[in-house]
Amino acid sequence: MQKYLILLAGCPCTGKTYLITKLQQQFNDSLVITPDEAKVLYAESIGFNSKAEKVALEHKVWHFYYGILALYMDAGKKIIISEYPFSNKQKKQLSQFAQQYHYQVITIRLVADFDVLWQRRYQRDRSSERHLSHIMQHYHYGDKLADRNLADDLVTKEQFYQICHTRKYDQFALGHLIEVDVTDYAKVDYTGLLYQLKNIIHQ
Repeated sequence: MQKYLILLAGCPCTGKTYLITKLQQQFNDSLVITPDEAKVLYAESIGFNSKAEKVALEHKVWHFYYGILALYMDAGKKIIISEYPFSNKQKKQLSQFAQQYHYQVITIRLVADFDVLWQRRYQRDRSSERHLSHIMQHYHYGDKLADRNLADDLVTKEQFYQICHTRKYDQFALGHLIEVDVTDYAKVDYTGLLYQLKNIIHQ
């Protein structure tokens, strides 16, 4: 049985979470695992009091993520889906896992105009749906902030640009690459993308 690791890559705010929902509907027996889920889990259970503690907590996040990913790969889950602004920082470990557990990797790289991404990021960070831990330098379970503009870990446009381009999120590729321009969500052919994936996975 051929097994697949589908990676949704690209800069923040390219619609990776939305696409995961589409993929789950197409491949209803798939497993979804994302580093951001682990970030929220640790923020809620442990919390952090400073930027340094927040960064340190990320080491636990990646240990947890890779541990769970390896367990499901070892168990032979046919389709595993993960989304993140992947970079070369994660490429070596993901590649090693794919080889060790005999998974074919498919990267769906979402790209978009930077100014469009920045507008989406600005609005997302200030939305009440955004978990507060993502935009604060200190967080513990139950913390609230009515005015998200007062968050102390918001990124500026210049910082966002540096993050995206220094880490080369829009260049990440592992295995079979499918690139999709999501500058205008209304023009994205999600049906065609799912059909292309289905042909790869069931060929």
